Amino acid sequence: MDGMSGPHLIRGSVSLPEAELVWRFTRSSGPGGQHVNTTDTAVELRFDLAKTESLPEVWKRRALERLSGRLTDGVVTVRASEHRSQWRNREAAAVRLAALLAEATAPPPGPRRPTRIPRGINERRLREKKQRSQTKRGRSPKDWD
Repeated sequence: MDGMSGPHLIRGSVSLPEAELVWRFTRSSGPGGQHVNTTDTAVELRFDLAKTESLPEVWKRRALERLSGRLTDGVVTVRASEHRSQWRNREAAAVRLAALLAEATAPPPGPRRPTRIPRGINERRLREKKQRSQTKRGRSPKDWD
């Protein structure tokens, strides 16, 4: 990609391998006049996640599992058509793919440590509940019979 803003980092020193990216250009949909009708500005970027050698094996497994709903035969596809220029759409698609892979390859969060509710908070809640009950009881007429 001539003129692109360098490698798009996924995480750490791992970046999107330019040789494994497949670009496809089409005309953007919607209104736009003569420019849109004559130029292929919409970008579709494909990355074969199942066959890539550039990601560590652990990351690859994690990404395949987390992105299983988005994959078609192990290939993840990102589309960008929000800009008028093909170059800016290429940038947007590459950034979007890098962010998607960074999120999918992130390590799982640590186990949740259960916390206890402090005794003071529970006592205050019960005290306020009792006060509210007294207030409501004081509003009712004394003799119901």
